[in-house]
Amino acid sequence: MKVLVPVKRVIDYNVKARVKADQSGVDLANVKMSMNPFCEIAVEEAVRQKEKGAATEVVAVSIGPAQAQETLRTALAMGADRALLIQTDADLEPLAVAKLLKAVIDEEAPGVVIMGKQAIDGDNNATGQMLAALLDWPQATFASEVVLNGSDAKVTREVDGGLQTIDVALPAIITADLRLNEPRYASLPNIMKAKKKPLDVKDAASLGVDVAPRLKVVKVTEPPKRSGGIKVETAADLVSNLKTAGVL
Repeated sequence: MKVLVPVKRVIDYNVKARVKADQSGVDLANVKMSMNPFCEIAVEEAVRQKEKGAATEVVAVSIGPAQAQETLRTALAMGADRALLIQTDADLEPLAVAKLLKAVIDEEAPGVVIMGKQAIDGDNNATGQMLAALLDWPQATFASEVVLNGSDAKVTREVDGGLQTIDVALPAIITADLRLNEPRYASLPNIMKAKKKPLDVKDAASLGVDVAPRLKVVKVTEPPKRSGGIKVETAADLVSNLKTAGVL
């Protein structure tokens, strides 16, 4: 079974994002970039499924600029067999990403797609669901455990009320949640091996997909800074201050 894993290049989660002076977006100049953490979890899960014998090949795919090849090399170093970059400099919306992924899936014909539940830059949590709708495939989102059984998969999902276990027929879309696994660190030998693994590059325009934006960003601003707290001597003072603040 072939497993396809979409991965995204985002601002490193340790970096504090800065808003552009004109408030048109986030400033990416001279900012450290890395693989989206949820995508790392998805790659790790795909590699583990291959190690168990449930999968035969892991293919990583990314949609983005030429620099996204670095992200794909990281996926290859983690254990993916080959990689594909759909190159574009455009800032694509989730629907456009889902359409491009559908075109890739039509060519690759994977048995299952495992992807992060969301990217930490846009936090849309929409691409997986849109992709499942476009393909007319079943979907299992927010997965905390995945068991592939040939023609179907048993997926434990994290929901508000606890855990939900479902069976989905394959092929299907599975989106990874935080507790699915802990991604491995790529060892130096595997990083060296990753340089020799195949990484193909295709131009996004060659797939014939309409990626025209449907949304317009009006303004991007930083969240308001929190003001310092105060100490009170008695419960009566606390109640009085809460009433003054309009909380009570």
